[in-house]
Amino acid sequence: MLVTYLEASRDLCETDSILFDAALAVCRIIGAKLPMAECATRQSSAIPAWKKRIEDRIAKARALIGRLTSFRSGNNRPRVVRTVRMAFAGTNISLSQPDITQKLTERIDDLKQKIAAWGKRNRRFSERSRRFNQNRLFQSDQKGLYKSLGRLEVCGAGPGPDQADTVAFWRGLWSEPVNHNEGPWMEVVASQSASVTPMDPVTITPEDVAEAVRRAPNWKSPGLDGLHHYWLKGFVVYHAVLARQFQEALNQKSLPSLFTTGITHLVPKDQDTTDPSKY
Repeated sequence: MLVTYLEASRDLCETDSILFDAALAVCRIIGAKLPMAECATRQSSAIPAWKKRIEDRIAKARALIGRLTSFRSGNNRPRVVRTVRMAFAGTNISLSQPDITQKLTERIDDLKQKIAAWGKRNRRFSERSRRFNQNRLFQSDQKGLYKSLGRLEVCGAGPGPDQADTVAFWRGLWSEPVNHNEGPWMEVVASQSASVTPMDPVTITPEDVAEAVRRAPNWKSPGLDGLHHYWLKGFVVYHAVLARQFQEALNQKSLPSLFTTGITHLVPKDQDTTDPSKY
């Protein structure tokens, strides 16, 4: 079905819209859960899944310890009794036997030891993850690694900056034209570069698009269109159209704003959370 629609596509924006509609149709057919529109550009949680699982185990164990301790102190409420019976499920221990207090103490001690073991595993995994991320960053961005080692963690718990002030500050850096006085060194560089042979014209082929898409992460945070790389890999018929339209954009030296507009996340770098320049 995509071939018919792509043949009528006039530019990159229409092609992107067609591909997004195709991805949305597939998700609805297979019953996949779709994110809300306001959550499309939200940054994902920094807590990995394994850490959340361990923390959930610790939280449940602590809650169970509290119920067992309460029952040992004489609390016989139905909810507490039901929880204690579930804690001893699969064993021959009865709540009416004489040594139930000793069994409760042993069960509580066992849970405390498990919590300590899970906590050590959490710290060990966190340390391993930190070393792994630092090694990977050392291979790709040594400057960024050294900056992260010397940077103190800043918590932006205070009030954020005013939206109008933030827009005005960053617009002054990004959008306002600036006339630079380069000096005579630019003429020297231009004369030295006059003998450089210009590169051959670039021709974008469907194979180039397929190779570029193949190396892209499947579910990395998408851009403004909300389209993940997974769909660029799946709809192979899209590659030829994309190669042709990118070639046209390259020849015309223009791209739609959809491909040149980014998403900015404000991260505090100082305790002064109301100053836009401190982000």
